[in-house]
Amino acid sequence: MTVRDLEEKLKRFKCGKVDLSEIVSDLKAAPFEDMGFAKLDHHRELRQGMAEVVYGQSKTADEILAICKKLFKPNSRPVLVTRLSKEKAEKLKVFGDDLFYDEAASLAVIGEMPRVTSPEKILILTAGTSDSKVAKEAMLTARALGNNVELIEDVGVAGLERLLSHVRVIQEARVIIAIAGMEGALATVVAGLTNAPVIAVPTSVGYGASFDGLTALLSMINSCAGGVSVVNIDNGFGAAVIASRIIR
Repeated sequence: MTVRDLEEKLKRFKCGKVDLSEIVSDLKAAPFEDMGFAKLDHHRELRQGMAEVVYGQSKTADEILAICKKLFKPNSRPVLVTRLSKEKAEKLKVFGDDLFYDEAASLAVIGEMPRVTSPEKILILTAGTSDSKVAKEAMLTARALGNNVELIEDVGVAGLERLLSHVRVIQEARVIIAIAGMEGALATVVAGLTNAPVIAVPTSVGYGASFDGLTALLSMINSCAGGVSVVNIDNGFGAAVIASRIIR
């Protein structure tokens, strides 16, 4: 039973159309659903404010489809599938017009995007176009969670004037996600321009000594600017979830 199902049943109970014993029985069974290969956490939205997200990288296409069929409810919040390959996404075409898939972000959204209710903005900045894949994952995740999102790409500190041309937008944002590979300096510079919290995302972009994003990760963790938090390498999804919680 999803949160939406529970809300609907409680409304029917309030009108006298459902017995109390049925509500109690549903609540006992509702927290998770055992599918054998997966245990679906239907109460996650109730606890955390967002429904369970499907991590597609290490699941088969059939497993992903089975989970999505359980999670997807028309006229409810969309279902997100992250790290989803194009081949596996083919299996989800059974959802028809309810399916949106972005190959660059490796992310699928099943269902209608929620209406943006808050004017407060999540601003996503990338150091270079090579960081675009991670940025799109962050952008689509934040948007699917109902946020006002703006993406500005290719404003790395190697050409500082590109970043400084957006100072007003940076200072107006409620939360900023700074995405960079190489030495990862973007987050520190951005944090020095704003009083908004900055969520730094290191990416696996760069030559040998970047160590697939480890150099950027360590640089961001060691930022001299206050107000910077750091997520794992290439974790655009995680950054978007944190930003969304700050907005809420």
